[in-house]
Amino acid sequence: MVRITFLLISSLILLGCQNIEPRQPINIQKKVFLNESAKRNKNIIAIEQSLFSKIINQEEKLSFESSPKGFWFAYENKTPLRDSYPIKGDRVTFRYRIEDINGNLLYNEKELGDVSFVVDQEDLIPALREGIKYLRLGEIGVFLFPSYLCFGYQGDGEKIGLNQPLRFTIELLKHEKN
Repeated sequence: MVRITFLLISSLILLGCQNIEPRQPINIQKKVFLNESAKRNKNIIAIEQSLFSKIINQEEKLSFESSPKGFWFAYENKTPLRDSYPIKGDRVTFRYRIEDINGNLLYNEKELGDVSFVVDQEDLIPALREGIKYLRLGEIGVFLFPSYLCFGYQGDGEKIGLNQPLRFTIELLKHEKN
């Protein structure tokens, strides 16, 4: 009897020491959701870029250039090349207005006020963080930003809708180097 008990306990201990690998969860819904979300976002970007192309072709006064970040910019007022562009750590002060891509005013300079921030070190919407780097002191730039750089799929809850591309006009008022 002792022998049987010993064999039984020994076999239980040996079986209990085996490394059992857990089974990976199968989450097909998440994979499908991510793929569909990527398709939706690619479609939104393609639509916004075609809208930008139409606007740029209709624009007579401004000469737009594309940026590596996916937005378009032009200068209303360009200064001589003696000043440098803002870089990380520089403090800048600027004023701006926001329009929809058809030029309808959403927020003017008075509503938004002058903004002062340290480049790439303070929280600001990506459109402003990136756009300000293309301006020298005294310059005024016009930017066509895709929705993912502005207020994205949420909008601002007031005047800016969901996935709405926007036109920003930004004037760099002050540039203090770090």
